[in-house]
Amino acid sequence: MLLLIFTILAGLVYPLAVTGIAQLIFPRQANGSFILNNGQVAGSSLIGQPFDDPKYFWGRLSATGPYPYNAAASSGSNLGPANPALLDEVNARIAALKAADPGNTQPIPVDLVTSSGSGLDPDISVAAALYQLPRVSRARGLSESSVRSLLDKSTQARQFGFLGEPRVNVLELNLTLDSIKP
Repeated sequence: MLLLIFTILAGLVYPLAVTGIAQLIFPRQANGSFILNNGQVAGSSLIGQPFDDPKYFWGRLSATGPYPYNAAASSGSNLGPANPALLDEVNARIAALKAADPGNTQPIPVDLVTSSGSGLDPDISVAAALYQLPRVSRARGLSESSVRSLLDKSTQARQFGFLGEPRVNVLELNLTLDSIKP
C-alpha cells in the first residue's frame, strides 16, 4: 500500500505540481526559452547553434555527438589537458579562426577554441565576440562601430551583478545582425 501511495505522490502528484508552478511563475523558461524569428522558432537561448559562415559570430565548440549541439547528448569531451586529441581540436579551431580572418593578430580567447562542460553553451565572452568583430563587420559590409553597438546591446551583465562574467548569446546577436541591412 505504501509503495502505491509513494508511487502516486512521487511519480504523479509531485511532477505535476512542479510543472504547474513552473508554468505559472516561469512560463518562458519552462517551455524551453525559445527565440522567435519572424514568428518561427529559431532556437533556444539555452542551447548553442552551429555557425561557421564568416558573416556570423561563432560560438563555443560543441562536444556532443553524433552531431554538434545535440541537446539529447549533453556532455563534455572528457579530454584532459595532456590528451593529444584536445590539442588537435584546439589547433583545428585556431586554424579555422585564422583562415576566416587572416589579418587578425589579436590573441584568440580560450572560449573560442574549447567546448563548455555541457557541450551546448550558447554564450561567448565579450572578448571572444570582440575578437570576431572585424571579420563579421567586413563580411556584412557594416562599420565596426555599428556592429560594436549591436554587440554592446547584446551583452548580458553578470548574473545578480556578481556571478559569472558578462556574456553574449551568439544566436540572439546573429539574429539581430540578420535583421539589419548594410
